[in-house]
Amino acid sequence: MYAAAGLLTVLGLGWTLWHGVVAPGAALAFGVLIAVGELARRGEIDREPAPLGAAGALAYALLGQDGGRPTSHGAMQVVAVVVAAALAGAVPHVALGRGPGLDHMARRVLTVGFAAVCFQPLYNSGRLGQWVGDGPYYALVLLLLLALTALCDAVLAAAMARARTRYRYGPILRDELRGLIGIGSAVCATGAVMALGVAVAGLWALPVVSVPLLLTQLSLRRYAVVRTTYAQTITSLARATEIAGYTPPGHARRVAALSRAVGRELGLSEPELTVLEYAALMHDIGQLSLLDPVPDGATEPLPAAEQRRIALLGGAVVRQTGVDAEVAVVVERQADPYREQPLSARIVRAVNAYEDLVGGSGGMGSPLSALERLRLGTGHDYHPAVVESLAHVLSRGGVTPVPPG
Repeated sequence: MYAAAGLLTVLGLGWTLWHGVVAPGAALAFGVLIAVGELARRGEIDREPAPLGAAGALAYALLGQDGGRPTSHGAMQVVAVVVAAALAGAVPHVALGRGPGLDHMARRVLTVGFAAVCFQPLYNSGRLGQWVGDGPYYALVLLLLLALTALCDAVLAAAMARARTRYRYGPILRDELRGLIGIGSAVCATGAVMALGVAVAGLWALPVVSVPLLLTQLSLRRYAVVRTTYAQTITSLARATEIAGYTPPGHARRVAALSRAVGRELGLSEPELTVLEYAALMHDIGQLSLLDPVPDGATEPLPAAEQRRIALLGGAVVRQTGVDAEVAVVVERQADPYREQPLSARIVRAVNAYEDLVGGSGGMGSPLSALERLRLGTGHDYHPAVVESLAHVLSRGGVTPVPPG
């Protein structure tokens, strides 16, 4: 995919340099809009880090008229303008050491190129006007092309994530498609409105149409800050057992990372993975009620009744902190028989037991021995599918927990 994006970039820049820029005023206006969108980007924390830039790029790819006058800039010039503007907008971020990743740039080039190749030849040849005219069917064609482009972007994003993480492709693609309902639909709608607005009112429509999405982007930035603070609060609470000496350093973080990987392997959605991660971070907080710490914080060897008591106390503590009630349910249910547990609780229970068996002083030390112990307990204690998913994750060597010390 990187090779395809690079080849398309070279073709676009070469074609534009050789033939010159058609309608330089429109190219400059859209280039500035895309660059501003990149400048206002929030970093690689969401599916679309630069929604205003993405909307501007899609609008330029689907631009057929400028103030009632037909355009003829073509697909290759669209790619060239988008690449140049995105690079210009990324310069300050690169200077600060947080520039856009290759995945982001490759996706932007390929998706915009797809939209431009689908639209520009049809429009410039006059076939699109013959088929649908300039009425409501024209707007419907734009929306259809944007939907196909969004689908293309989701497929590309899932493929890149699959290559990077080696998780199953299906759940990743499902998360990407769900993401289209949120900011993705806003980007597509704004791109269509931009293209139609410029077609009627000219380039002055760009700043007017851009304001709502820019305000949405700023609101999402504030939401991201709140979400980050929320996650940091949960992480700090989870460290309480480590500071008090009830669990080994890093235990909660290792269980959370491995639980999230297992949940991804089992096909949980992104919201479900977030609940799972928070519950895994706080799964041992009930140990603060113990008079004497359990050796190495390993609850797996404890009697079932004692494990259930610690889990219930942990859930009660989580509810008092104001954390999502779903997190408290997972913490409370982790010591129940697995047939009565929700999937997230099954994952936390198996991963925590694995970490205890591998890292505790009385543990079995070897990951293979620990997995064999979990497999022997699938009749009552651990769900077979969860244990096998854990084995698959560990076999890839991605987030294997390491013993403390």
